[in-house]
This record gives sequence, C-alpha cells and structure tokens, in this order.
Amino acid sequence: MNAGLHELPLVFFTVLAQSAVGATMMTAVYLLCGKSPSPQRYRVVRLFFIPLLLLGLGFAASVLHLGSPWRAFNALNRIGSSALSNEIAAGAVFFLLTGIYWLLHMLKKMPVVLDKIWLLLLMSSGIVFIYTMSSVYLISTVPTWNNGYTAAAFMLTAVIAGFTLAYALLRFGGVEPASLRPVLWLLLLALLLSVLLAISQAFSLADIQTSVQKATALIPHYSQMVMLKIMLLFAGLGLLYYSVRNPRLAALLLCSSVALMLAAELLGRILFYGLHMTSGTAIAG
Repeated sequence: MNAGLHELPLVFFTVLAQSAVGATMMTAVYLLCGKSPSPQRYRVVRLFFIPLLLLGLGFAASVLHLGSPWRAFNALNRIGSSALSNEIAAGAVFFLLTGIYWLLHMLKKMPVVLDKIWLLLLMSSGIVFIYTMSSVYLISTVPTWNNGYTAAAFMLTAVIAGFTLAYALLRFGGVEPASLRPVLWLLLLALLLSVLLAISQAFSLADIQTSVQKATALIPHYSQMVMLKIMLLFAGLGLLYYSVRNPRLAALLLCSSVALMLAAELLGRILFYGLHMTSGTAIAG
C-alpha cells in the first residue's frame, strides 16, 4: 500500500485522464446519435470544459512525477520506440482535438461538415490514449502488472468514472433522464465486470511470487480495500438511479455520485501501484 501512496501523482494522472477520456467519448456518442435541438447541443458541448479541466489536472500531476515539464518534452524524442513517449503524444493529441473542438463551438466557428468527423477522430484518439497508458505498465519484469488485468482496469476506469461524469454533465446540459437510461445499464454492467475482475485478480496474486517476495504480501489488507472500492462504486451508482426519482436533489446526487466513483477508482489505482514488484531472477507459480 505504501508503494501506491508514493505514486500519488501517477494515481491522479491515470484516473483523471481516463475519466476525462470516458466522459468525452460518452458525450461524443450522444452528440453523434442524439437529435437534440441546437441550444441544448451547445449547452452539452460547452460542458466539454469539465473533462478538459480534469485532463489538465491529470497532466499537471504527471509533471509532478516527472519533476519538470522539460522531461515530458524530452520523452517525446522516442515516439514509436518508447511506451512513455507514445502515452504523452497520444494524450497531447487527444487534449488538442477535444480543446479545439470545444473552442470552435464556443466561437460558433465549427463547420457543420466537420462536426461528426471531428467527434469520430476525438473518440479514436481517446481509445489510443488509454491503450498507450496501459502499455506503459506491461513490463515483463513486473508480473503483477504484465497481464490483461492492467488494460481491463484502465478501460473500466474510463467507463465507470467517465460515463458517470458524462451522465451528470448531460443531465446538467438539459438532457432528459429517459434518454440516458442506457448509460445506467452500461454502468451496472461495468460495475459487475469490475467485481468479477477484482475477484479473479485476487486469486491470481496467489500464483505470483519470486525467490524473495510474494504478491499476496504486498498489501496486507488488499481484500478489505477492494471491498471498500466496490461499496463506493455501488453507492455511486445508487445515487445516479435515485437522482432520477428525486429531481429536487438531482444536482447534489449527481455531484456526489461522481465524487464516489472517482474516489473508488483512485483507491483502486493506489492498490494497483501498491502491487508493484519485480520478478528478479525467477517467478514461481
């Protein structure tokens, strides 16, 4: 657990960035498929500023980890051969595409013919960004990270925290809850998948050990922390459902739900970094 706490800048970067990607992509899907009137569409696009802000905060946290912004620029020298360089480049492209899209709409300068094409490019760059983020941690000498659980966890963060944020933003943008019902079902499915993956990963840790260290000994209270994360996730989802039935408290319930989902994913990411171990000369199991 201490290792996870020592990597708090990376915890915040990965969770905030993935949440921003998920929220932007979910909102982009609504804009592509929805038939909302122009004033409501403008309100929804205006709220793109919130994922952009989260992404900006995430990048700021990553700079704290690197120690200097110049190191991030230096890392770009190895695009194509370095997973870290690819991650920084993909994040910059996603940020620029989202920011320019938002700015053009705010200035009312977005050409109609480019709108949907831009959204598709934005979504594609978001997927690439999350893929490159997970690739950074697929290290052969770190058996607790070098598996499918890493990519699945990163993608689920984008879906769970990101879609929850998108749901709240769309509601604040004036979209009726009935139009967003599929998002709630997607979130429920994602939460159930998250539980199954957490159980499966907990069992898999028993098979990972080196001559000097066991994966199960890295975080003594791992099971309890995972249970706390699951409780936070379902509490957050419950508040989303309740916000539909209680319009008077909808704003408070939506904000509380986003906060709980983010807290759950931050906790899960601290556990992820707490599981860091190197294989040494041999891995048993």
